[in-house]
Amino acid sequence: MPVIAVVGAQWGDEGKGRVVDYLAATGGELDRPVDVVIRFQGGDNAGHTVVNPLGEFKLHLVPSGIFSPTTHCVIGTGCVVNPDSLIVEMDALHAAGLALNNLFVSSRAHITFPHHCQIDGLEESARGAKAIGTTGRGIGPTYADKAARWGLRVGDLLNPDRLRQRLAAALPRTNRAVDILGGLPTELDALTDQCLDWGRRLQPYITDSLPLVRDALERDRTILLEGQLGVMRDLDWGAYPYVTSSNPIASYGPVGAGLPLQAVTQVIGVVKAYVTAVGAGPLPTELNDQMGDDLRRVGNEYGATTGRPRRCGWLDAVALDYARWLNGFTSIVVTKLDVLDGMPEIRICTGYRLPSGQIVTRMPDPATLGSVEPEYESWPGWLCATNQARRWEDLPGEAQQYLGRIEELTGAPIGWVSVGPAREAMVAVKR
Repeated sequence: MPVIAVVGAQWGDEGKGRVVDYLAATGGELDRPVDVVIRFQGGDNAGHTVVNPLGEFKLHLVPSGIFSPTTHCVIGTGCVVNPDSLIVEMDALHAAGLALNNLFVSSRAHITFPHHCQIDGLEESARGAKAIGTTGRGIGPTYADKAARWGLRVGDLLNPDRLRQRLAAALPRTNRAVDILGGLPTELDALTDQCLDWGRRLQPYITDSLPLVRDALERDRTILLEGQLGVMRDLDWGAYPYVTSSNPIASYGPVGAGLPLQAVTQVIGVVKAYVTAVGAGPLPTELNDQMGDDLRRVGNEYGATTGRPRRCGWLDAVALDYARWLNGFTSIVVTKLDVLDGMPEIRICTGYRLPSGQIVTRMPDPATLGSVEPEYESWPGWLCATNQARRWEDLPGEAQQYLGRIEELTGAPIGWVSVGPAREAMVAVKR
């Protein structure tokens, strides 16, 4: 029963979507097809960019295995779903020629409403200089309502009586909060009508996903769990409060997907060959200089959801070790190696100098990262193109050395190396 979690090892934007697309379409070196891909947490606040023969796609809710017609793709119970965003995404995929007969939305996933987005924006404005850099997509308020048991679930869209009762109970509380923040109230009848429209459009895709997932596991099918964002944005283990409102680490995968914990047999950590982040919060290796600008330009580092420029820096091995410990990586994928092709020198952060002068190689409380100084080691660049490499032997020696050092510092073997955005630009590491 191979269940494989694919999760981010940094601050997000590592390339998880291209990894899932590659494995679902080709099987990679898994030696068996991928039967099910499940998005297990998050909402439309982060985008997974996929480049394949059909074009370039930025997926925010739909699992990245959707381009393999034989792969069932589930938006899992642990996700929060903005129906408007999902419908726009589905329309774009339909326009590209996909039937979407393999898409399923868990009836237990919670709904992100327009008022959640409004509250998100108002709260972020109220924080002023202490804004945390949310995407404004309403993710935090949706999860807050879920935890407070005021939320509505996707399955409620198919039950008009229950839908109206739940909205009527929740909206007075919501409107009081919006009024305090200076926003506009939500009208019950208008929102009910909008929900019924969503229900009519999404009805063919809404399902109790548990029987599908359980059947796949019991029939020994291959299941991929697709995470969103990365460990440093985890609600409990990230750099709080500059975090998301869910848990993108592998141990939450079975919860959000509807699987027993022991079903997970592999955890693939996706590692960008350098570091990027969108939004506020500490980023110890951030480069506020020409080198950082060069990484952003060459790597086209702009948020897939917001279009905001990503903050860029050197690889942070302290954060990688932290990610490996929390996720239990059985292997890693290193993405965007080709972005470093023109760098004469490449640096890796191997420790943090604390304000006391002490150097640590393990993650302190992430809330303190704004006060640490990175300790670096230097590696020679390779100054030649890697984008045509398809085998380990095709990579220049300096690139192999750099990747070997990442393996040492991460404590997990490299399974694949990405040298470009296209599906085929993937090097399987067989040594």
